[in-house]
Amino acid sequence: MVLVAGTGMTAFNRRKDGSGFRDWAGAAFHESLESAQLCRDDIDALVVASESDFFSMQLNPASVLADDFGLTGVACQRVEGGGASGQLAVHAGAMMVLSGAARHVAVVGFEPSASYLSGAAVSELYGYSFDAWTDGMTGISATALYALSAKVFMARSNANQEDFAAISVQNRANACDNPTAHLPLEITLEEVVDSPMVFDPYRRLDCSPLSDGAAAIILTQPEDAPASRRGAARIAGIGAASDRVRLGDRGDPGFFAGKQAAARRAYAMAGIEKPETQIGLAEVYDAYSGAQLQAIEALGLSRDYLTEHRSGGFSPSGRLPVNQSGGLMGQGAPVGATGIAQVIACARQIEGTYHDGLQLKKLPRYAVADTHGGVATSCAVTVLVGAGN
Repeated sequence: MVLVAGTGMTAFNRRKDGSGFRDWAGAAFHESLESAQLCRDDIDALVVASESDFFSMQLNPASVLADDFGLTGVACQRVEGGGASGQLAVHAGAMMVLSGAARHVAVVGFEPSASYLSGAAVSELYGYSFDAWTDGMTGISATALYALSAKVFMARSNANQEDFAAISVQNRANACDNPTAHLPLEITLEEVVDSPMVFDPYRRLDCSPLSDGAAAIILTQPEDAPASRRGAARIAGIGAASDRVRLGDRGDPGFFAGKQAAARRAYAMAGIEKPETQIGLAEVYDAYSGAQLQAIEALGLSRDYLTEHRSGGFSPSGRLPVNQSGGLMGQGAPVGATGIAQVIACARQIEGTYHDGLQLKKLPRYAVADTHGGVATSCAVTVLVGAGN
């Protein structure tokens, strides 16, 4: 297993203070080093996650950040997989540790999604993250494609708009106790349902915000960590998979088949045979409210996900808390940092060091972090476990 020796992240928000991604990434990196009780000279590899050069206007950010961090001479690389970039960077770092290629790997993700470009420009760029020829260049937006998938899911599962709205209410309520969150809100079901329609069935409050921010973790073998950090959470399983890019080419456009395949690989590596009973916490990719239910289904986290959702089974006090951090809708979504922030939330929950008001009283044995790019086109899943398991 790979130890998550240190964690660090900035607040996720819209920056108006003149700072940039290099400032945020540096702050997250140095916090993770301090958390890991390691020195800069201990790091021998850097993996950087960032979705788009257009947001940062910096090609090859890995070498630039290595220089900023004082890591000259270390191996460095960038990982990009759309919304899955952060989680895939975690996987790349974990594989470097497991292979023996590096002893201490820093994984740093960032994205200036909110401050550099207009909302319209960002929306256009996100359209190009699907099939640029058939989707982005025709003017189809990410919201429209997610909405099409959600409509198919609703027809098959009997989920309704209030089911989706309840997710927005819950995740943003969770974010109220998260000091790093971008969009903590106390809202009602009626306010979500009455908010402006974007693309049916998604209304404005069903959508996650554009965010700025950075997150970082330090990965190592348990025996290579300081003695005081050897009880930290560990990565027990990783899995990734892809699906057809265009929704119309899929057998069921409402089912996240790539996510299911990624999860099965991660579970197999972690030795998990019954995720619906063994997983005690999930941080899933809720770019849109309905995508959370679609993720729960694909990850195999419930035998009857709709009934359990309606009865509060995925609430903070339920059987399986989902997006305790607030998720993308509440905590925010600087894409390159998102998957890493999910791993941080899971690791800190397992260790019992998460935010006051959000820390689970019963520490989860296993937690799962899940992200994807496109409409679950490039999927990445990470399973974390406590040190005593």
